[in-house]
Amino acid sequence: MRTFLTTRTATRATVAALAAAGLTLSLASSASAATATRTVTDGGATYNLSVTAPDSVTAAGQNITVTGSGFNPGQGIYVGLCVVNGAPGANKPTPCLGGQDQSGTTSASHWVSNLGGGTLPNTSKYGPGGSFSVRIHVKADLGGGKICGDTVECAIVTRADHMNAGNRKYDVHVPVNFQ
Repeated sequence: MRTFLTTRTATRATVAALAAAGLTLSLASSASAATATRTVTDGGATYNLSVTAPDSVTAAGQNITVTGSGFNPGQGIYVGLCVVNGAPGANKPTPCLGGQDQSGTTSASHWVSNLGGGTLPNTSKYGPGGSFSVRIHVKADLGGGKICGDTVECAIVTRADHMNAGNRKYDVHVPVNFQ
């Protein structure tokens, strides 16, 4: 009987330790993402923008998922890795990795728009509540001597698309560190 109880106690301790390790791993995974928010008023409507992306990625290059919600479905946006200068909305995030990737060959940017989204590579329409979930490829070297974290400050950004490129209201920056 004593062997049975000792084995049962050891089994419970092992299960508890594994559960705690799983919880720790789960919390560590959650901690590796950052969320940026911004509230804007456009045309009398208020939008509570939220963008979530990893806060650290591999310098050599990595595919990441970027999610967002609260965007104006009437305003298309680009999602990508760009050089940032100042607070969101102060200056246009540029240059961006991959430039204008209209062919979809680099996967470095994604166009979210209800007017044309989903008709070309790396494009999609907004989901409910102005939401989106896209995959982009990021790397530290933007070309032309611009290295994120070394020569320039970079972030995962949203910015108004080509139909309203001067509109800074939809700029949201999620800082990213390269390892």
